[in-house]
Amino acid sequence: MGGKFRKALVGAFLLPVIVAVTSGCDTASSKSNAQAEGSNKDSRPNVVILFADDLGYGDLGSFGHPYIRTPRIDSLAAEGQRWTDFYVAAPVCSPSRAALLTGRLPVRSGLYGNSIRVYFPGEPGGLPQGETTLAEALKSQGYATAMFGKWHLGDAPHALPTRHGFDEWEGVPYSNDMNWVDEPDFDALVKMSLTGDTAQRAAAYARRAAKYANPLAAHFEAPLFFSKATPDGFVDGVEQPTDQTQLTQRATESAVDFIRRSADRPFFLYMPYSMPHTPLFRSDEFVDRSLGGRYGDVVEEIDWSVGAIHDALAEAGVLENTLVVFTSDNGPWLFMREEGGVSGLLRDGKGTTFEGGVRVPTVFYWPGTIAAEVVSDIGSAMDLFSTVMALVGGDAQSATDGVDLSSRLLGQGVSPRVEMPYYRGGTLYAYRKGPWKLHFITEGAYGLPPKRQEHDSPQLYHLHRDPAERLNVASQHPEVVADMLATVAAHKARVSVAPPLFDARLAALMTQAKP
Repeated sequence: MGGKFRKALVGAFLLPVIVAVTSGCDTASSKSNAQAEGSNKDSRPNVVILFADDLGYGDLGSFGHPYIRTPRIDSLAAEGQRWTDFYVAAPVCSPSRAALLTGRLPVRSGLYGNSIRVYFPGEPGGLPQGETTLAEALKSQGYATAMFGKWHLGDAPHALPTRHGFDEWEGVPYSNDMNWVDEPDFDALVKMSLTGDTAQRAAAYARRAAKYANPLAAHFEAPLFFSKATPDGFVDGVEQPTDQTQLTQRATESAVDFIRRSADRPFFLYMPYSMPHTPLFRSDEFVDRSLGGRYGDVVEEIDWSVGAIHDALAEAGVLENTLVVFTSDNGPWLFMREEGGVSGLLRDGKGTTFEGGVRVPTVFYWPGTIAAEVVSDIGSAMDLFSTVMALVGGDAQSATDGVDLSSRLLGQGVSPRVEMPYYRGGTLYAYRKGPWKLHFITEGAYGLPPKRQEHDSPQLYHLHRDPAERLNVASQHPEVVADMLATVAAHKARVSVAPPLFDARLAALMTQAKP
């Protein structure tokens, strides 16, 4: 692929280089760790986390979609555990990803925003160095670590995945729609709002809507980052623009290569797919393949990728020693209409704290270890840190808000998670305890209903009987409401809400906009 290249500073080493990533290159730290761990005699499980972007609860065959064919994911669901009540910690990208990697609520780490919901290009901050990631924890245990796909936790050199425990990374640094061609960028749009230029801002969003509905390569200039840890520091490069029709294919090829290179030692593979976040792109092989339209094509290509990774694990002889998790970062982007997914029987989607915004399709697969089962215990992506570290014999103390699901995965008990907070930005909108869910604030997202409403009397729903959140039964169960209010008070007493890191950039722009 062609494109214009740019150089990137690399941490404290200030090593400007353009790197051609080759599949046979290992870092010195990987080699030393492999020697220390005894190579192929290590019986600790490999870990593979497959993380889709904006995939809805109802977008897989095994979760009820009648037209999108996902046989490889469905096979993992049939042979492993399909979790019906699995949640992310936030209804949008950046905070959700931070929670998965750290095992901590985004409000605790400050990785959220009340005005700016996610990180944008040119972010000066990013994932704080004080946060410990799952990659760092596994690397300290001698694991090879690699990431192929979307990061969205800061694009400055100090914030890249290789600075947070990954030996290597190839992927987009943020959402694939954040480098528009011939359109105002994030800073320009914010300044339009601050100066009251609503007409120009509305016109820009109208043009973008048309381009989302019919995405062309010429509309976007997305970058593909490459980064590796070396004995002398970090080597970074950028291909920009990159061909978005090849993002899923290239990430999969790199993942398969990593599995082949790492099969003689324990490894952690993190695959945060760039899609089905819009704009939707797929390779030629998947164009018009699905009955579900372009969105279906994209999901079916992700299903192909999951199958390719499964087959690579089998060919490398490590399938029965590998935990595979497939899930999504939040619910479907309903604002995108046919270009977005569906929530199935759940209410609403991305950006909201209704079930469709934060309950995600999830599968745990480990042949010979995890028995086939449908699980309706509560679990969260925040729990993956604690769960994985328990399985590999490591320390998960930094995962403040996660619990260990390993006993449930191994069929030895129930999930220890019985509660789930629902935050939107830094505000607690709802809370779940057992089958009950209490709403304090309800609000749609991206201009969709319902309008924001703070409820004088919280709304109560029984999710087992009413997963679509249609029937408010608070008046029939005052004792449940009282118990949950006490539980919420205890939760708030345990959680110190840090200032929103995402909004720091807005404050700077507001200062610049002052006359």
